Amino acid sequence: MLNSKSNTQIKNNALLTSCQLGDIQMANRVVMAPMTRNRAEADGTPNSLMRDHYSQRATAGLIVAEGTWPVAAGQAYNRQPGIETPKHIQGWRAVTDAVHQQGGKIVLQIMHAGRIGSHHIKGRNVDTVAPSAIKARGEVYTDSAGMQPFDMPTELSNEAVWKVIEEHRQAAVNAKAAGFDGVELHCTSGYLPMQFLCSDSNQRSDEFGGSVQGRAKFAAECLRTMADVFGAGRVGLRMNPGNRFNDTNDEFPKESHLALLDAIADLNLAYLHIMRAPIDKIDAFKMGRTAFKGALIINDGFSPESAADAIAAGQAEAVSFARHYVANPDLVKRIESNLALTQFNRDTLYTPGATGYTDYGFI
Repeated sequence: MLNSKSNTQIKNNALLTSCQLGDIQMANRVVMAPMTRNRAEADGTPNSLMRDHYSQRATAGLIVAEGTWPVAAGQAYNRQPGIETPKHIQGWRAVTDAVHQQGGKIVLQIMHAGRIGSHHIKGRNVDTVAPSAIKARGEVYTDSAGMQPFDMPTELSNEAVWKVIEEHRQAAVNAKAAGFDGVELHCTSGYLPMQFLCSDSNQRSDEFGGSVQGRAKFAAECLRTMADVFGAGRVGLRMNPGNRFNDTNDEFPKESHLALLDAIADLNLAYLHIMRAPIDKIDAFKMGRTAFKGALIINDGFSPESAADAIAAGQAEAVSFARHYVANPDLVKRIESNLALTQFNRDTLYTPGATGYTDYGFI
């Protein structure tokens, strides 16, 4: 059913214009946000269900595929995809081929969970690692044992930190082999790059700790090595200053994130994917626009109307949608036609199978 917007307003919708994020050309400014959906095989291999899910949504200007572990130590959740093995690469290649056949663009979000892990998911022989040996408060769902507390992590040695950075480079190599148009570093939600960045989870005194510049170094070095593979114009960074998910807390979150942006200023990344800050004292979008000289993707709580207004006002180059893309695979078409959006079913967000994943209808 049409709402009250005029045909002229629809035609001039800023979301529907093309744009460039670094070296990535987008047909529109509608981005599908990365969303953990837990549909991969038990070993992290993407499957035909994931292929269908992403290809259904290929009319987005850009898809940012869900957080994907670079190595087994970086896995957070059951049925979360990886990009470590030949099987992973092959599985993702089927996804990217399907998206490209529909004319879409897709980048992979590389996500190392660090201390947010459990041996009930990864196996007892796989380490849980962190900047410091500080256990995260909280629990994670496991298929084998229900809710379980996070494991006590092992503190990474300086040599081991550099090895994890190299693992991010290899993940980018594998993502390129899988046909992705680029990669994004997940630096929020309490995962490893944010664990390094935050003052409570990083108690190191070496080059990756101490000062705010030291705490920012891990994420910056990961981005540099990923850029060595893809070129900086195909690498993005996702951040959310003030985010406290998964027991992260930072004494001065604005200063920490500004230090990271300063550390990568010379890279000329494709984009900064920044979420609305959950605390009033930080205007994340303003901070991103001021401190980052490249393109912005903004996220969190936007409707198509408010997103179009933000683009028209010059607040960002693109807007990413999560919950709207869960239930509206044809979101771009619905925006073009000014049609009401389907509401998603929260109960099937993380359950196995097609229900709530590939069975949402098209107009």
